[in-house]
Formats: sequence, structure tokens, C-alpha cells
Amino acid sequence: MNDWTEDQLDRVGAADQLEVASVRDDGSLRPFTTVWVARVGDELFIRSAYGPENGWYKRAREAGVGRIKSAGVIRDVAFVPVPTDDTALHAALDAEYSRKYGPHHAAHVTATVLGDDVRGVTLRLDAQD
Repeated sequence: MNDWTEDQLDRVGAADQLEVASVRDDGSLRPFTTVWVARVGDELFIRSAYGPENGWYKRAREAGVGRIKSAGVIRDVAFVPVPTDDTALHAALDAEYSRKYGPHHAAHVTATVLGDDVRGVTLRLDAQD
């Protein structure tokens, strides 16, 4: 279920950073990690800037659920892997990451969150009740 309100999408989508935490096996939250977030349409996405072995990303994939905090929004989420062959979505994500973060972090953005290498480490954030 992707149950974001328009206000939440606007606030999180415009925020510079997002805090993300996955859920442990016992139901408790792991510590929050700061990541960049991109909004495309009515959906929010995050990418692992340092590949599939990045700790927060591995734990999010394994848990499948967690919580985000950003711009005054706190929501439980499902971490949904994005198909690597959705070329239109990945092109839109590259464009949004470039627009949003490129002006201040161009070299870092290009090296870590754009292109074919990050397609396999892209997660959609689906809001949960």
C-alpha cells in the first residue's frame, strides 16, 4: 500500500535528507541513517550510494520494513525493490537526483547515485499504516 498524503509527498520530496531505519527481528528499530530521497510522481525513492553491501541498505532489504523521518514526517514504510529494467523510472530518478542534489554535490551525485550501477540498489518507500 502506498498511502502517502500529498502534503507528506511534498515535504519529504523537497527535503534535503531523509532518516531511514529498518526493523530488527524483535520489532525494534535500528538506528536511523541519513540518505538522500527523490520524489517521482506520487512515489518516494532512495538509493544506496555505496552499493549493495552498504549496511543500511542490506538491513532494509532483509527487513523489508522500517521507518522514515524527514521534514516533520514520521511514517512506517515498506522498502520495495525497484525493477532494474524500468528504464523510464530510472531515467526520471537520475534526473531528479541531479536536479535536487547536483547543484551543491555534483561530483558526489554523479559518482554515487546516478546511472546503471545504482539501478539494483533503488528502493521505493511505500507508506504503511
